[in-house]
Amino acid sequence: MLDHIFLTVSDTDRSIAFYEKVLPVLGITARGDYDGKDGPPGHPDLKGFGAKGRMFFWLRQGVAAPGAVHVGLVADSEAMVDEAHAAAIAAGASQIHPPGPQLHYDPRYYAAQVRDPDGYSLEFVFKSWQHED
Repeated sequence: MLDHIFLTVSDTDRSIAFYEKVLPVLGITARGDYDGKDGPPGHPDLKGFGAKGRMFFWLRQGVAAPGAVHVGLVADSEAMVDEAHAAAIAAGASQIHPPGPQLHYDPRYYAAQVRDPDGYSLEFVFKSWQHED
């Protein structure tokens, strides 16, 4: 299981504003910062997002490499995918593909995909079989 990711962004303030509008739709509501001087030499400052007592999505200032990263974010329903997609577009994302079934993967795979302000590919994903009891 993945514990955390650092996403290098070109403008942390712009990215924080974007993700503060999008991530809460997915239940990612915690926000916190880590001062790099508190870590080992050369550790970057981090701007974090998380949920349920865990910080796992971190932004750091630097040269963005949008072709190097694709981030899939779990949604709890098709409606949540739709809502996250709408929030991202309203916050300035560009659309890669609108919400809908991703038949090339599985007929139960429902997702939407956008590019964040740095061009990173974000996918909001609901896989119904992963939410069954």
